[in-house]
Amino acid sequence: MQSRLTRCLVVVAGVLAIALAAVPSSVFAQAKTKLKFSCAFAEQDPRAEAYKAFAEMIKDDFDFEPYYLNSLFKQGTELVALQRGNVEMVNLAPADISKQLPAWSLMTSAYLFRDVAHLRKVFKSDVGQEFIKMAHDDLGIQVIVPVYFGSRNVNLKPDKEIKTPADLSGIKLRMPPGEFWQFLGESIGATPTPVAFAETYTALQTGAIDGQDNPPLNTQLMKFNEVTTQYVLTSHVIGYDVMAVSAKIWDAMSPDKQAAFQAAAEKAMDDYEAKFTALENEALESFKAQGMKVYTPDVNAFREYAQKKYVDKYGKDWPPGALEKINAL
Repeated sequence: MQSRLTRCLVVVAGVLAIALAAVPSSVFAQAKTKLKFSCAFAEQDPRAEAYKAFAEMIKDDFDFEPYYLNSLFKQGTELVALQRGNVEMVNLAPADISKQLPAWSLMTSAYLFRDVAHLRKVFKSDVGQEFIKMAHDDLGIQVIVPVYFGSRNVNLKPDKEIKTPADLSGIKLRMPPGEFWQFLGESIGATPTPVAFAETYTALQTGAIDGQDNPPLNTQLMKFNEVTTQYVLTSHVIGYDVMAVSAKIWDAMSPDKQAAFQAAAEKAMDDYEAKFTALENEALESFKAQGMKVYTPDVNAFREYAQKKYVDKYGKDWPPGALEKINAL
């Protein structure tokens, strides 16, 4: 009886072994976490290449599923979609964060960051980590790394030397429509004039405006340099978005996985920024080659003027001492 039972068990074990061998090994592998990603830029944008490089580095643990040009959600609604769990990762404007978390208005203010290196340094610092923790705890999102997309500078048609904010008095500077952008124009001493981006070239050509502010590559792409005489390196805004994932996704990772995820993001953005800043420098050299004046004003005078404006308007919402800590870095 025992011998017969033993033979039966051997047969059953053999059948199970054959059945399991027929099952693909992928079935037993741990399922990857899907990262559905939404952004406003096109797939041809250099930032898309950075995200693709990041996706390649984390492919063993995550399936990256990108949606470009706001094909998934309208621009400005990504944060709510992330909070609702409708998307796992977004390229998010810091201004969208500040609408729900007023303290973050500091992170959108003029002359907060001196350059892209200072931007990255701030986010890695203790004060930057405070803002990241605030977004995690209050909004349910994890900010991973800033995503630089250019330094905004003043591009003028009149051949008037600009050294301080006083020199921009009366200058009709095209700014995007909206209170945030109009105040930015005021904060550097200009008279902000709302004009749609697509209409800016004609407005410069006809004299409806005296100038516009955009990073070098945007200025070159839209050919604003054809109808202006100077490009003043005010660097009043170091333009950036943030790579953000839902706190639920982040908190589910082990500390080792979080560290690897963070390191991959930083490596991808470091490589991208090096290429992007090189392109910006090439654009500036092309402006000079065509005879345009390219020079740096008294940036300290601009910073002092702008920061006072922002402190007076928004400073009550900022964590005490945060601005001073960032300035000191």
